Amino acid sequence: MLRRLAVAPLLLATVLSVPAGAADQGDRCSRIRVPGAEYSVSSCLADLTSTGTRLTGHTQEIEWKGLLADGAVLPSGVPGIQVDGYFPDTSTTNTDHGWNHDSQFVIRLPKHWNGGLVVAGPPGTRRQYANDPIISDQVLAKGYAYAATDKGNTGDELYQDGDRPGDAIMEWHRRVAELTVAAKEVARQHYGRAPGVTYAAGLSAGGYLVRWQLEHYPELYTGGIDWNALVFTKDGGLLATLPPALRAYPRLVKGDRSAREEILAAGYPKDSESQWGYHYNKQWDLLQRIVREEVDPDYDGDRQGGTPFCPPGSTPGCDTDYDFASRPESVHRAVERISLTGDIKRPLISIQGTLDALTPPATFGDVYDRMVTAAGRAPLHRYVHVPGGTHTDGLVVIDTKTYKPMLPSFVAAFNELESWARPTTRS
Repeated sequence: MLRRLAVAPLLLATVLSVPAGAADQGDRCSRIRVPGAEYSVSSCLADLTSTGTRLTGHTQEIEWKGLLADGAVLPSGVPGIQVDGYFPDTSTTNTDHGWNHDSQFVIRLPKHWNGGLVVAGPPGTRRQYANDPIISDQVLAKGYAYAATDKGNTGDELYQDGDRPGDAIMEWHRRVAELTVAAKEVARQHYGRAPGVTYAAGLSAGGYLVRWQLEHYPELYTGGIDWNALVFTKDGGLLATLPPALRAYPRLVKGDRSAREEILAAGYPKDSESQWGYHYNKQWDLLQRIVREEVDPDYDGDRQGGTPFCPPGSTPGCDTDYDFASRPESVHRAVERISLTGDIKRPLISIQGTLDALTPPATFGDVYDRMVTAAGRAPLHRYVHVPGGTHTDGLVVIDTKTYKPMLPSFVAAFNELESWARPTTRS
């Protein structure tokens, strides 16, 4: 169940604790029904933003750890209704609320609605509350309803979900579309009319989801905005860009100057060097293993998730020895299955940090911009480089003179999207 603290001024009513004959506000909460959901619970809150929900147990702060820069100022004071629940699913990686059930979602309905809806998926292996301060707070303050999904599987072993290579990631797309359809109907029920605009938004893996939705489900959206988006392509994406960094970084630590040049040559931006140690220890190896196990489970035999941090040539199935280009055709087909094409059919704004050392511009943002152009969709894409931007704003603390938070750029880009992508826009 949702954890509730004794903070009466912030928590106006929850459907689980409202007795028969309660005030209309409680009844208004209990009337919320989410189409297709297996279970949902509604709460009337004095503040739907992370400032309020962290006190009432309607968010999980651990899920957005590292996504904010120190001192980030967030909007607050948005009353309304929050709906938490889950759609039917067989996997159980999401333990939020003690439900042990995947395909969890959150829908937030502000009291003062502007007629729009924003839908998001989380970055990386995180869950439905991951975007609360960086996306949910920002759009709620403007009057948008907001909905987010956990993508249908979470955690560092998400590749165990599904029956064939690529299934877990393909579920991500289905879950975003499922929630978008449901959230539109929830808004119609609650406000008496359907949203006039619906935007998709996301960071990293969440940005990849935005692009996919605009390529494959454009009828659901007015436009989208992505932030340091992950890109899967037929050339391998992360599976091609991460192994060179994994091979070179240990040599760099030992003083091999040529190793730095190898990492730069693999597309990692100059002046991002102070992040490399963090990414080597926390991100590069982990992401390579998760994605590789999802699309190429036979590489390391029966081992689940490979062997981390092994020296090249030292261990069968070693992460650092991975060479996507030489893998069997079946692996390439699995990657192609989850790959983007650039064929967006609604307006999209992409913001890309110039010093992102996880999804670097040269091998991610720039690549997708060229894909959009090649697909003949350049008029629908606005691509913005953000000087000094790192993959997540939490990394700015590593070097505050060199690195700059990207949240203000996201807010500015969202304002631009509002002016550009309107209901009358057609591709």
